[in-house]
Amino acid sequence: MRQLLILSALIIFAGKVNAEEPKDQFLWLEDVTGEKALSWVREQNAKSTGELTKSPEFAALNDRLLKILDSKDRIPTVTKDGPWYYNFWRDENNKRGLWRRTTLDEYRKDTPKWEIVLDLDSLGEKEKENWVWHGANFLRPKYERCLISLSRGGADASVIREFDVGTKEFVKDGFTFPEAKSQVSWRDIDTLYVGTNFGPDTLTKSGYPRIAKEWKRGINLGDAKVVFEGKPEDVSAGAYWDLTPGYEREFARRAPTFFTNEMFVRREGKFVKIDKPDDATVSVHRDWMFVRLRTEWKVGEKTYPAGALLVIRFEAFLKGDRSFDVLFEPTERKSLAGYSPTLHNVIVNELDNVANRLYIMTPIDGRWKREAMPEAAQFSSINAGAVDPDQSDNYWLLDDGYLTPSTLYLGTASGKPAEKLKATASFFSATDLEVTQHQAVSKDGTKIPYFQVAHRSLNLDGSNPTLLTGYGGFQISLTPHYHATAGVAWLEKGGVYVVANIRGGGEFGPKWHQAAMKANRIRAYEDFAAVAEDLVNRKVTSPKHLGATGRSNGGLLMGNMLTHYPDLFGAIACGSPLLDMLRYHKLPAGASWVGEYGDPDKPDELAALKTFSPYYSVKADVRYPRTLFTTSTRDDRVHPGHARKMVAKMSEMGHNVLLYENTEGGHGAAADNKQAAFMDALAYTFLRKELQ
Repeated sequence: MRQLLILSALIIFAGKVNAEEPKDQFLWLEDVTGEKALSWVREQNAKSTGELTKSPEFAALNDRLLKILDSKDRIPTVTKDGPWYYNFWRDENNKRGLWRRTTLDEYRKDTPKWEIVLDLDSLGEKEKENWVWHGANFLRPKYERCLISLSRGGADASVIREFDVGTKEFVKDGFTFPEAKSQVSWRDIDTLYVGTNFGPDTLTKSGYPRIAKEWKRGINLGDAKVVFEGKPEDVSAGAYWDLTPGYEREFARRAPTFFTNEMFVRREGKFVKIDKPDDATVSVHRDWMFVRLRTEWKVGEKTYPAGALLVIRFEAFLKGDRSFDVLFEPTERKSLAGYSPTLHNVIVNELDNVANRLYIMTPIDGRWKREAMPEAAQFSSINAGAVDPDQSDNYWLLDDGYLTPSTLYLGTASGKPAEKLKATASFFSATDLEVTQHQAVSKDGTKIPYFQVAHRSLNLDGSNPTLLTGYGGFQISLTPHYHATAGVAWLEKGGVYVVANIRGGGEFGPKWHQAAMKANRIRAYEDFAAVAEDLVNRKVTSPKHLGATGRSNGGLLMGNMLTHYPDLFGAIACGSPLLDMLRYHKLPAGASWVGEYGDPDKPDELAALKTFSPYYSVKADVRYPRTLFTTSTRDDRVHPGHARKMVAKMSEMGHNVLLYENTEGGHGAAADNKQAAFMDALAYTFLRKELQ
């Protein structure tokens, strides 16, 4: 858990036009910063804010949401780096935020004393930049230097600069990278492994780094030595050092698709490919190699199921040993939510019918002992991760639910009860609310679970304003979490909040995800519609009172609800969406998602894409639910052109839709708490207005 490599990319919107791609009269709206496009955006923003922000109700909601986001009653989550516990914090006095640190003894206190390491507001004012924090990458094991990533306005692309946490200053003439989607790994105090935009032909078609170089201090980046290369058609490629003390190793990785990869380890000066299925993910911690399977893997006479987690001693594996131990084996309704190695143990997190179960696994005398950790309350989530896997078996444990604010614990694998450290305040009244779990039946007979949060005395008369959300993609699971914004803006006002666990997600493992990939994508939308119909059949609500909301891939879900199931909904909030599925691969970072959706340049896959491309499905003679589209000019992951073009096309057809495009914020559509509160207040004001 120490290092999370997040892949994201920016590619130019130009490219070869598919022979079957319809003529697009709104292509000019893909010019992100073109004056014509921005002038049109300003007109749309004025229309939306004029309708939605002038009421006292909007102002009150916006103010309350901002106070929640700025509240000092939130948990200041920390990461342990060296002897210090670091936290990044925003509030009303620190709009862009403070990077600060404390000791564990201080952190245990109700009001810890924090030492400020970097003030982003002061830095931004000094440098005339709108910096957004993107994290720090420390040089182990001393933790005296780090590489700080800063984004302009919240885009995925970052500027990276070397920082000394002792002097609390950027290193003069230190390692510095211009704005890019870079991948960087320390080797030692004077050496980095770098993947970035080195110039022509150094990025993949998806816009990710293709080449990794070893960059020595004092040498021009352009002159750095190439250590690993992927192919132009790959999603990405790179190299990195594992600096775990006593286990220092050099790895490389290339990803031909979003869901496949090849892993290499350097031996005797050469990268040796690790023998594994292409769609399996591998991680190495100290003595152990972990293999997470997406499909079945036959090893000798044994077949391991899709969704299993395997473990083996790494050096023995490289010498030919294949005697894996199974740390997790899935069932029809049980999947692996995650795992986190500590110094001597592994924490395994299972999902059992969308409920977390945690176990500590310990290697003893050639076998793995399994010990259950405390269970979460019903309809809550519980997650655990190592504090410092290089030095201890301590772990953080976070417990929360739809109606239960987050509580943070510090535990150890020794078996002692975990120590409660922090708890978030209750930001909305949940006294009369309850959570229930239900099942809908999709078109093909598959049972689709969903959570419902509502008042205990809910009248089943079809009149309740109800908000249904989902995601259904990339094997991402939607589990219960405390959602103060929904509590304040929706539940407190008598609304019903529903979360659908549709196919395409990871709630029931890889097969649940794969059931809605590419040509089967429509199943995710049938699942969501089935939940909507079940809510109507149970008389929780009716179409005129039923709204839907989703972002990103969930925005694509919303676009398909809009175009394929317009009679089911009274209003839709569609955030940062993919909508033009015939051109998505030519926009940021769409080419990397071909493994999820399909390739528009392949005729057989193009045919399937046409069935769930909202931009090409919308019609002039259909009555659609009122829809608010939101996006960000600085979103370099999902291009704002998707939302822009959809609104322009629907408006020309005579449909009454709204668009609000934030000028900052990246894919999250907000660069600070004030912007986040405004965007949420806008969406909930719209939904309440349309669904009453």
